[in-house]
Amino acid sequence: MLLTKLLHLETNEETENSLKENENAVICCGRMGPMCIPVYQILETLESDYSHVAFFDMDFDIEAAWAIRDLPVCATFMGLPFTVNYKHGKVVAAITSIQNKKQITEILANKFSQKESNR
Repeated sequence: MLLTKLLHLETNEETENSLKENENAVICCGRMGPMCIPVYQILETLESDYSHVAFFDMDFDIEAAWAIRDLPVCATFMGLPFTVNYKHGKVVAAITSIQNKKQITEILANKFSQKESNR
């Protein structure tokens, strides 16, 4: 299990249910390494600003991570983490490797509307 404050997805059933139950979801699939930890930390800070988005992490090395690793959009990804954004259970954006807050918030704003505080 990843040591983050995000909700953890550890099984296929949890992943499927989470995508069914949340209109907007972000799954960050990675390890506890130097490329992934900053992304988890940014996502943790954004949870309160994007209450209409569910944020999850998933250990890249568990069996259930095939749901992320095997996505066609992730086929050319070379670094961790894989951060995949879903709307109504469908992939709307995906990005790989270390990401900064600006990159992450631009995707959130474009795919899930602006932050509530900016309206």
